[in-house]
Amino acid sequence: MTCRLDAAATVPKTPPIAVPLPEPLGWIADDLAALRAADLERPHRVRTGRQGREVRLDGRTLVNFGANDYLGYAGDVRLTKAAAKAACAEGFGAGASPLVSGHSVAHELLERSIADLLEVDAALSFQSGFTANTATIAALVGPEDFVASDARNHASIIDGCRLSRAAVGIYPHRDVAALDGLLSRAASARRRLVVTDTLFSMDGTIAPLADLCAVARKHGAVLMVDEAHATGVFGGRGGGLVEEAGCADGVHVRVGTLSKAIGAAGGFVAGHADLIHWLRHRARAWIFSTAHPPAVAAAAARGIALVAEEPHRRRELLAAAAAFRAALAAAGVVAAGRGQIVPIVVGAADRAVAVAARLAEAGLFVPAIRPPSVADGGSLVRVSLAWHHTADDRDRLLAALASCLRRG
Repeated sequence: MTCRLDAAATVPKTPPIAVPLPEPLGWIADDLAALRAADLERPHRVRTGRQGREVRLDGRTLVNFGANDYLGYAGDVRLTKAAAKAACAEGFGAGASPLVSGHSVAHELLERSIADLLEVDAALSFQSGFTANTATIAALVGPEDFVASDARNHASIIDGCRLSRAAVGIYPHRDVAALDGLLSRAASARRRLVVTDTLFSMDGTIAPLADLCAVARKHGAVLMVDEAHATGVFGGRGGGLVEEAGCADGVHVRVGTLSKAIGAAGGFVAGHADLIHWLRHRARAWIFSTAHPPAVAAAAARGIALVAEEPHRRRELLAAAAAFRAALAAAGVVAAGRGQIVPIVVGAADRAVAVAARLAEAGLFVPAIRPPSVADGGSLVRVSLAWHHTADDRDRLLAALASCLRRG
């Protein structure tokens, strides 16, 4: 299958803004100027071609250390073929919410594939991991309840807590003793929910799952985990860090995405069959949104099948990540955590931008991560390692990082 989009012929040039903002929106110009002055303005990039080992951004080809395509499936033609076949059979648009008539054979097969991968009863697919988190948290708890959330949880978890209108307690990152105290003080709540990422996307750190299971069990709390960056990468079957830790019995709700290691798009919630059936009646983002296209579901199902068929990819990725981290340490570069996400904290936002720019000059795409994605003073460049990176790619990056950081 040959697929090509001539970007030069299809992407129009953005016309210059010739008129000022309407007066009621005038504050936006001031806010944008403040972002620019603080080095917090985000670039608007246009990618040409597929995600892969290399990426072409704004006409420049760079080795791609900026994607979450951990197993190299986002640009894999096998997913493209699965999507094309499903689009031919079912059309592209789902046409309705899953609850009405948007749930297709492709969605049904995807949800069965997710449940099989995680070895649970059932799963529910969403348009994104973000909506999976917000919808599920808001369905599980309400104003009479209490949520304990790790201080470095993803924005989708934070927004889900806000939408729920439950009382929220934030415990310091990975601090199980502090969590225990929060749950003790919330003993009068109708329901208690503990929610955490398993692999933290900005830190590369891993939640202490066994300890969290024990604390949740002690307090009769529901434990919900987001495996967005772990699904497909960790565990003997690719089931994530819950599988690796051997604590599936203590985790009640498992959320993940299909857009990272799986290479497609969408999110999911998985667990007991009654939980999933109940969410079909209570998860508002699932009930009131059109289902994502059947073609996308078919591509995701193919990605999950490849996780099972090609276990060497995750093994080789994690081995390469461990070697890269060891080489960084030997070069005097500190990177927290373990696994394929390697954050290098540089402090100020302007410094992160400068380091990312120098890396781009060396032909390497490593994005600068700045507030609000991280706390003030904690800006970083984040290396996302993938299976398709070569040893030469990693050596180039190591040398370039060492040089950039020496320059200050």
